[in-house]
Amino acid sequence: MATPRATVAESALAAVSESVLVVSESTLVVSEAALAVSEPALAVSQPALVRRGLAARGAAVLLSPYARLALLLLLLAGGAACVLAFAPQQLLTRQLAPGFSGLAAATVFAVGYGLCTVAFVPRPLLNLAAGALFGTPLGLTSALAGTVFGAGLAFVLGRALGQDALRPLLRGRWLRAADGQLSRHGFRSMLAARLFPGVPFWAANYCAAVSRMRLTPFLLATALGSIPNTAAYAVAGARASAPTSPAFLIAMACIAVPALAGTWVAWRKRHHLNAG
Repeated sequence: MATPRATVAESALAAVSESVLVVSESTLVVSEAALAVSEPALAVSQPALVRRGLAARGAAVLLSPYARLALLLLLLAGGAACVLAFAPQQLLTRQLAPGFSGLAAATVFAVGYGLCTVAFVPRPLLNLAAGALFGTPLGLTSALAGTVFGAGLAFVLGRALGQDALRPLLRGRWLRAADGQLSRHGFRSMLAARLFPGVPFWAANYCAAVSRMRLTPFLLATALGSIPNTAAYAVAGARASAPTSPAFLIAMACIAVPALAGTWVAWRKRHHLNAG
């Protein structure tokens, strides 16, 4: 026969067991409710994760070296097409708008000059136009500013969009030698390229961009090396109305002599290479 004390203990134990069972059932209900809520959230998050993955892959493709190179080529092709469509050589014969002259007009011309050089417009044509429109001092200043601006713009575009894709292709002996010269002796190499009339302006810009040459010596060498040739063309453009004047004749001589010397040096180099 159970004692009263044991009966009380059993009753207390039974009450505690019932309480635990109620709490467990409540916890199970809450867990089922949480699961019911999390399932739609999981269903919603899966498409979001898929979209994020696709966006990341798309960004990786668009930022890849060859995609950036394709963008550079597309920009250059578009610029060349605009040049062919709008014929910037008409700057030689067109006068600026009435009341628009002086420093403001020269600044606008310099910006247009730089954009045209990126699109492969020949610099001699633009230099002649600068001299014809603004005279020698302001024309020379505007042409030099446009030269540096255009070279810097081409350098930045080539470095940002083309360097990573083109550097692995520098495998030939001559290409590696040119890259090493520009990378190690950037200033003097670019200065020589600007002074030598046989090196195309755009080619020097993009070769320097693909190399490891820094921007500051590139711009400085461009500014200093472009002065003689630019000045000669600007003077010729300013004095074109008087082709027998000493200034015009001296300018033409300064244009012709370096061109002939460059042609002779190139011929000699080619002769030695063929003989070797």
